[in-house]
Amino acid sequence: MLIRQRPDLTENDVTPPVHFADRRRLILQAATLLGGSWLGRAAQATPRELPGSAFGKLPEGDKLTPLAEITSYNNYAEFSSDKKAVRILAQALTLDPWSISVEGEVEAPFTVDLQDLTKLFATEERIYRFRCVEGWSMVVPWSGFSLCQLLARARPTSRAKYVQFISLKRASEMISQRPGSMPWPYREALRIDEAMHPLTMAVTGLYGRPLPKQNGAPLRIVVPWKYGFKSPKAITHIRLLAEQPINFWQQLSASEYGFFGNVNPDVPHPRWSQSRENRIGELRKRPTLYLNGYAEQVAHLYQGADARSLY
Repeated sequence: MLIRQRPDLTENDVTPPVHFADRRRLILQAATLLGGSWLGRAAQATPRELPGSAFGKLPEGDKLTPLAEITSYNNYAEFSSDKKAVRILAQALTLDPWSISVEGEVEAPFTVDLQDLTKLFATEERIYRFRCVEGWSMVVPWSGFSLCQLLARARPTSRAKYVQFISLKRASEMISQRPGSMPWPYREALRIDEAMHPLTMAVTGLYGRPLPKQNGAPLRIVVPWKYGFKSPKAITHIRLLAEQPINFWQQLSASEYGFFGNVNPDVPHPRWSQSRENRIGELRKRPTLYLNGYAEQVAHLYQGADARSLY
């Protein structure tokens, strides 16, 4: 399916739910063949279990963040700690050729070129809230596909408990990756049930256009109920692991960046409250929503866990 080349996406611009359901049924068939119970549970979610925003509708009470704001206010430590400078510095990144490897605790590891990847999975458009751990937020129309489709292709084994994402390391173009600066490359990870949830998205586009370099091109992960540092950019490797890995920011400051990174207004950052957020483009702050407003869809993943342990 071609992405619409329009900057003003509406609910009418989105993939029809019936087509989305067809793709979900295909995943379910793959899960049945694999015999993996966790994969089957992920695939059995129906479109009705997803929020309206998953079909291109604006979340209630929200409005789209303008494209100019989304592409000019970016955290991307590989280039700079200056959010405004990233847009300029990221243009040095070479995107072609680019390949993504899926490996580890899988029966069918594979490497795929980006061009082939976009042919394997039909592109759909979703409008998600995006919440940064620093206290700012946006509402973003992403294009891409559910990550579970990509993982199912590799046929995870029963030992696979975590999914790790490894970003590009290329100091010649990512100028903040100078030797000794930080433990590059950027690494993040999810529990496998989080990675297989249909809301977790492999993103290739933004506002109906190819994903800009400063926003994580050519492939990034978006997990809408988690803080933004859990959505790694410029992915080159996806590894399924039996043991929980240490993530990039955990290694640098474990007290400030937990493994889960779930949005929770009742769990403050060590240096500031998370009860309210600054929506980019708005003059007043708004209350932070538990799990960024996606509790109905994902809260069951954390039943019985202490909220503070999920940061």
